[in-house]
Amino acid sequence: MSHFVELSMYQLSQLFLLPTLILIAALFLYAFWVLGEFLLLAWYRRQGKGQPLLAEFRRNSALTVDELDVLAHKVLENPRIASRVTPMLGLVATMIPMGPALKSLSDGNLAEVSNNLTIAFSAVILALIAASITYWVVNVRRRWLAEELVAIELQRSAA
Repeated sequence: MSHFVELSMYQLSQLFLLPTLILIAALFLYAFWVLGEFLLLAWYRRQGKGQPLLAEFRRNSALTVDELDVLAHKVLENPRIASRVTPMLGLVATMIPMGPALKSLSDGNLAEVSNNLTIAFSAVILALIAASITYWVVNVRRRWLAEELVAIELQRSAA
């Protein structure tokens, strides 16, 4: 019975390798999309534009600071989730091929060991690069949004 459970868990875990690798590839591409969006926003900010909370406040000055704070969280939600989930997927994509790699090692099949380790380490490297990019972008954008909230408060108190 125990052997059946172990074998079932092993086979089930192997089913997740391809979807995990696809998600890592998608998040890797998404990280560069976020980086491009960030660089464009930085360029707009240098020109005095690219401030979404201030723009929303100018359209609707009745918005409260809490509503603007929720909007700020919404703006950062997807990149923030990506920065947190991607390293976990990298770990999953590292661990799944380790079982077959260890099995191949015990069978003396070094080519298969090498193949599985290549998949494992490539996936975690791409995942960590993607997570690093999105983490950095989220933190800088969080500061920018906080600066906008301060500017809105100053505008309100001056009015």
